[in-house]
Amino acid sequence: MYSQLQIADIMNKFEINAEDIARIRAAGSLLIPELDKHIEAFYVWLRQHREYQIYFASNPKRLERVIELQKAHWESFFAANLDEKWFASRIHVGAVHAHIDLPNDIYFAGMSMSGKSLVDRIRKIKPASKDAGEMADSVMKLIFMDSFVVIEEISRIQREKITAGSKALMEMSTPVTPIWEGILLLPLLGIVDSTRTQDIMNKTLAEIAKTRAKVFVLDISGVSAMDTAVANQLIKITKATQLMGCETIISGVSPSIARTLVELGVSIGEVKTTATLRDSFELALKAVGVDRHLLGNSH
Repeated sequence: MYSQLQIADIMNKFEINAEDIARIRAAGSLLIPELDKHIEAFYVWLRQHREYQIYFASNPKRLERVIELQKAHWESFFAANLDEKWFASRIHVGAVHAHIDLPNDIYFAGMSMSGKSLVDRIRKIKPASKDAGEMADSVMKLIFMDSFVVIEEISRIQREKITAGSKALMEMSTPVTPIWEGILLLPLLGIVDSTRTQDIMNKTLAEIAKTRAKVFVLDISGVSAMDTAVANQLIKITKATQLMGCETIISGVSPSIARTLVELGVSIGEVKTTATLRDSFELALKAVGVDRHLLGNSH
């Protein structure tokens, strides 16, 4: 929901003032009787595009309902009562379009077509209005602002979906797993960013507290790339585990990552690193007092 302050700021950015609103309402008095023809022309245009087949071809009742809503939309547009209710109605349009996954390109194209159609009608009305040009400019300003509010809501909902999906993926892709008495393992895959490293920190420390683990093996052999910020975050994780009495071993340090760390000047201090997961396991077992040779002889 937009506040009055936000509404004033947006209108200022689109340079919509009291004179524009007066011209838009004057245009409405000329165009409201033309709305049925305008909407009919819109659907003649839309039938040329596959979105019509996807959303309307098999559902005539939906088309009838949408046409009625579209007519109400344009009536509201030309009333130009640009208050919180008006902005809320545009936010609702954005939410509906986001829900049905309407592509942004067809929405923008549709608003562009509508703008052209309405402006052409303003200029063709007889007798011609003396300020038809200014009237058309004001209408286009509001079409641009209308489109912005709708697309902004679509983008907001899409960001929420991406964030929720990323969170779910992150939860699935950062499993801190006990693999031996006193030993935890976390294999990292894909791209690691600062948000994910913070999640790793939280989950690791929680699991250490839960299991009283003595060794944490962080395998980065599946990490595709690493920058300074991420590398430093991983070092912080090892220091945090040490404060809880748990030693961290970073395994899977490839030649490329080792070279990157050196070039970036990342100091690993006393952090133990190994090239392979097997080497890390050997160090981890030794740290918890298990002789790997005895382990092998027990099989």
